[in-house]
Amino acid sequence: MSPFPDQAAWRAAVAADPVLPVWAGAWSFAFAVTDGTETLGFAFADGRPVASDGPPAAVLRADAAAWALFLRPVPPRHHHNFFAMLARVPGTAVEGDMLAFYRHAHVARRVLEIGRWLAAGNAAPAPVSARPHGGAPMVPDVTGGYVPVAARGAEYAIYQESAGAGRDLLCLHTAGADGRQFHGLMADPRVTARHRLVAFDLPWHGKSPPPPGAVPGSWRLDTDLYIDLIMGFVAAAGLRRPVVLGASMSGEICLELALRHPDAFAGIIACEACENVAGRFTAWPSHPEIHQGFFIPEWIHGLSAPQSPAESVAAIDWHYAQGGPGVFTGDIAFYAGEWDARDRVARIDGARARLFMLTGEYDYSCTMEMSAATAAKIRGARFRAMPGIGHFPFAENPALFATYLLPILDELERPSHADA
Repeated sequence: MSPFPDQAAWRAAVAADPVLPVWAGAWSFAFAVTDGTETLGFAFADGRPVASDGPPAAVLRADAAAWALFLRPVPPRHHHNFFAMLARVPGTAVEGDMLAFYRHAHVARRVLEIGRWLAAGNAAPAPVSARPHGGAPMVPDVTGGYVPVAARGAEYAIYQESAGAGRDLLCLHTAGADGRQFHGLMADPRVTARHRLVAFDLPWHGKSPPPPGAVPGSWRLDTDLYIDLIMGFVAAAGLRRPVVLGASMSGEICLELALRHPDAFAGIIACEACENVAGRFTAWPSHPEIHQGFFIPEWIHGLSAPQSPAESVAAIDWHYAQGGPGVFTGDIAFYAGEWDARDRVARIDGARARLFMLTGEYDYSCTMEMSAATAAKIRGARFRAMPGIGHFPFAENPALFATYLLPILDELERPSHADA
């Protein structure tokens, strides 16, 4: 039995879609999906769906069982997005012109979303997002400004925002993003009642400019520079033993902070982190025929859980669409390249650093299993999986993430043996 919706109905729903016409333009693309037995094709000319059955530029292949899981209204992890399937589901592949596929990955994803809508027994048109909505977003009451930070012979003007009152909680954004990722937590009175959240944008990110004279596209992050920027900001901003929170690449650097500066922080919360991540570096955003404003959000879109509120996921995508040339690539060169702590995580004293590790169920880049394996090597580290959440916990579902964060913050209010 075919896992796919009826082809004629699927093509008709694509033609009636409210999203695809927004992307119409001087581009053409034909692709197909196949389970090895049945193949369904879709074609666009001048950015519009056409009834062409010519040879596809790319074929998206997975077995029937994998497609059946993908087409569920709420798919299980690793089947919720085609990029997740490519990374984690054996037998999934893109065959054909990879450049054509990556140029139009957002188009293919939308066609697949329409198929999922139809497979659930719904009628066309498909909604802009089938994700749940979280209601009206809370607006944070933030104070912002610039802090001068020197690192590696350069002077940086670092933009920072803060909200709340109490113990400082230093918030580190993910690769290619900025401090806006923490606005959801900054608007949550459960968090801000006893903590002052402080988030800063790395150089080249958000409102933090490149240093004077820097060549566009030259940003490259590495472990030592990252540590120097964080510790330089802590000193320049006058933070005294803050709790530090990060995820993804900032979760990785939290592990390094636990090793190098365990006494500088009242606690360390490393989300979506492990000792080494392979296979996530991509040079495609720097390809001259790739529109990074479409590609980078597509590359990270499936890292969020399907249960996360639509408006929060859309905000993450929008932040990633706004990055400067080479900024995301320069971060990923650290996240999935230069960062390799396999030779040193066992030296971390997790009890002294008060190290907590959290990883979301739907994170296919740094999986729960990868984080748990790293935590098992660190004496005194505390690991917990987070069901129903993905790679950007504090940004994609801040209300849910707060239920994991608040108990940790409460525990950190109590003195540790090291503080006694």
